[in-house]
Amino acid sequence: MPRILLLEDDTEIRLGLEQHLRREGFSLIPVGTGRDALLALNASGPKLDAALLDLSLPDMDGLDVLRAIRTHATLRALPVLLVTARSEEIDRVLGLELGADDYISKPFSARELAARLRAILRRSTPFEGGERTPQLTFGPIAVDLDMHTARVDGQLVELTRREFELLAYFLANPRRVLTREKILQQVWGLEYLGESRTIDAHVRRVRAKIGETAAEFIETVVGVGYRLGGPSGS
Repeated sequence: MPRILLLEDDTEIRLGLEQHLRREGFSLIPVGTGRDALLALNASGPKLDAALLDLSLPDMDGLDVLRAIRTHATLRALPVLLVTARSEEIDRVLGLELGADDYISKPFSARELAARLRAILRRSTPFEGGERTPQLTFGPIAVDLDMHTARVDGQLVELTRREFELLAYFLANPRRVLTREKILQQVWGLEYLGESRTIDAHVRRVRAKIGETAAEFIETVVGVGYRLGGPSGS
């Protein structure tokens, strides 16, 4: 049973989410403040499988909790779904830039929320057809699927789980134009219900982490998506 940290300051909404998500087969650790969320994250006990974070909190910004997760020694790869009532695009984009796996805006249906949680909980890296190759390389970039490591010119690169899956998907499909919709379906694991800017934010972070030289291999195909390396034969 997946164990989820549920951070929601509105008691009525939190209780409703608890009831629905438990029916959907999730185990919940419900908290109402950022401080309680940080305490739960640092508490000993059964490991967390994901976090559902409200951004608007009475004591701190929900993004501060996200930052704490992404800098935590053992939780940095924890899947995170942001919940926001904010209409400003900058808040959603900033959350993705800080390492959130996805976001959902209020109001939302409980069914959609459960679907998104299940999607970010999928651990396996998706690949299309053929047998799974444990090591993938392209130019100076290499990933080891069994060890879940990424290297550039032999140097280890620290990536979140979703960033690793995205980079691995590019390496598994070199020189192919991958649409944003296709990447979202394959890496995020469902018929995506949100906006394709999610993929753009994750690509920016991957490029920044692998360095300028390696980042040049991830090409933007304007109006379509991305491609690792130029067309075949180039």
